[in-house]
Amino acid sequence: MTANETTKPPMWFWIVSVLALLWNLMGVYAYLMDAYMKDEMMASYSEAQKAIFETQPTWLTAAYAIGVFAGALGCIGLLIRKKWAKPVFVLSLLAVLARTLYYFFMTDATEVFDMIQGTILPIVVIIVSGLLIILARIAEERKWIR
Repeated sequence: MTANETTKPPMWFWIVSVLALLWNLMGVYAYLMDAYMKDEMMASYSEAQKAIFETQPTWLTAAYAIGVFAGALGCIGLLIRKKWAKPVFVLSLLAVLARTLYYFFMTDATEVFDMIQGTILPIVVIIVSGLLIILARIAEERKWIR
C-alpha cells in the first residue's frame, strides 16, 4: 500500500462521524442563538445570568465560535476522509477549553446556571472534543483518512 492509499472504514466509523457532526451542528446552532440572542430570550434569564452574558470578553465569543465551527468542520473532514480533521479537532478542543475554563474560574456560571447547563454540559463537550481527536488519530493510523 502506498502512502496515499486508504482502507475502507468500518460502518461504525460512519455512524459515529455522522452523530458527531449532528452534535457539533447543535453547537453551531447554540452559538448562533447566543450570538443573535433576542431581547425576549434575555428577558427569561435572571439578572446574574444576564450579567455573565453582558460582561463576557470578545475573545470568549470568538473561542465559542471557533470551538463549534471547527468541531463541525472536523466532522466533515472525517466524513470526506481527510486527515486535516485531527488538527481541526485539536483547535476546537483548545477553544472549548479556553471558554470552559473562563466560565469555571472567572465567573460564577456554575452557581448561576443549573447543574446541567453550568457544569455537566461543558464537561461533556470537553470529553466529546477529546474523543473526536482520538477518533481522528485512530482513523489516520488505520488509513481510513489521508
